[in-house]
Amino acid sequence: MKSRADYFRKRRETRKQFNVAVDRNKIEIFEKILKEKKLTKAKWLNEKIDEEIKKD
Repeated sequence: MKSRADYFRKRRETRKQFNVAVDRNKIEIFEKILKEKKLTKAKWLNEKIDEEIKKD
């Protein structure tokens, strides 16, 4: 059985975090929009990153 530490070690090999500070009011409006569209922040960001990658 794999340990939790092993799981996260393996996960860090394929994932990288992206954190930014955003104005509270702005992000709350944005979160409402995402909720209406039934999108998570992660899914939305991944779609935007894919769009940018395809531009090049």
